[in-house]
Amino acid sequence: MNTTLPYEKLTLLENFGHSLRSPAYLFQPTEAEEISQVFKMAKQHGMTITLRGAGRSYNDAALNGGGIVLDLRQVNRILAWDPATGLLQAEPGVTLQQLWQTILPDGWWPPVVSGTMFTTLGGCLGMNIHGKNNFRMGTLGEHVLEFTILLPTGAEVTCSPKKNGDLFRACIGGMGMLGVFTSITLRMKKMASGLLEVHAFPVRSLDEQLEALLDGATAHDYVVGWLDATARGKGLGRGQIHAADYLHEGEDPNAKKTMTVEYQTLPATLFGVFPKSIIHYFMAPCMNNLGAWAVNTVKYIMGLRQGHFNQPHAAFHFLLDYVPDWELAYGRNGLIQYQSFIPKETAREAWTEILELSHRRGLPSYLGVTKRHRPDNFLLTHAVDGYSLALDFKVMEGNRSEMAQMLQDFDRITLEAGGRLYFAKNSETTPETAVRFLGEETVRKFRTLKKNCDPHNLLESDLYRRVFE
Repeated sequence: MNTTLPYEKLTLLENFGHSLRSPAYLFQPTEAEEISQVFKMAKQHGMTITLRGAGRSYNDAALNGGGIVLDLRQVNRILAWDPATGLLQAEPGVTLQQLWQTILPDGWWPPVVSGTMFTTLGGCLGMNIHGKNNFRMGTLGEHVLEFTILLPTGAEVTCSPKKNGDLFRACIGGMGMLGVFTSITLRMKKMASGLLEVHAFPVRSLDEQLEALLDGATAHDYVVGWLDATARGKGLGRGQIHAADYLHEGEDPNAKKTMTVEYQTLPATLFGVFPKSIIHYFMAPCMNNLGAWAVNTVKYIMGLRQGHFNQPHAAFHFLLDYVPDWELAYGRNGLIQYQSFIPKETAREAWTEILELSHRRGLPSYLGVTKRHRPDNFLLTHAVDGYSLALDFKVMEGNRSEMAQMLQDFDRITLEAGGRLYFAKNSETTPETAVRFLGEETVRKFRTLKKNCDPHNLLESDLYRRVFE
């Protein structure tokens, strides 16, 4: 590898929401040795490195203005798969799509998945993703048995819950700031069918929304809520709940067929004729306050009838993949997603304040998603015994500063409610807020580990500088 930084490597990178962008020198290694060479080069030139998977973070986690970005998507081999035990070993660039397509024909499914199948395993663990079953299965990190990580010093360390446990709990959810995962071993979830039994029903208020999530967590394997964030007054928090359960052995007469990749593949067309790849162009005219209110209202009315049906795993889990490039519908300035995690005791009051504040500021969210959660023991955890609310906001030239102030007000409301924040989503959190949410002792522990793993501070990102420096 050259010891100078070639101009052709300079690339303008964006976050997934297209609301943030910065130039960086982009390198795409295919093996660990190339990663080590980039570390040496960065040290020689006094530059910093950011790790990037599929670039699906809504904020600046995979951006590094003026520095080096390591795109790990080509480090993507599945190293071992044992259908008898459900143990899988993979490199960090393996996507969730690769994962489920490898294991489902053998009767397994990933224990935790994000709303898109195109995230990488390394990125998922760097942010410790949660799914629609967090209340039951926890985060993805809770299913990791072991990983090896390449440190900027050149050392390769093996970690598990009992071996180098502090580093294990800090790297998972550590934003890629301690080292590069090179091998990850996880346990998959056994399936008897490629279908889930889904129950869909409306909720008419925030109280009903929270009650349905709480009850669903005890009665179902998965539960997720859609929330109409444009609704006001008595309809505040209205929406629809989707709860799902695994089919048991013998309940699916066509189990072998439903667990094939072909059966699970999302269709490329709508109604068999309309290409999904152009749908975002038709969505764009509705991406304004009035249009979003109309679409949400129609969606709510259409969802008033309860539904009970079987649905393929991929169709239930990967809603964000139904419409390719859907985020482009938000326009040239993109979108920001804000996600708060609030204890169950204070969620109603906090979310009421957040939703009403967005209405008063004239900046309503066009999409709201709710989930039920449980705590975990990772160092930079975002989890609580409560709920999460994810809100999508359209960014425009005239509202960026006002939006930033509103989201910082959301941070204040969240912390006053005893809640937590998620570094994969929120893009306006300040260093003071980060310390308040994590606690000074947690920040001290993370800084100590980083100094040991990365003594020359080679690993940085726009996100890390924003919240830790």
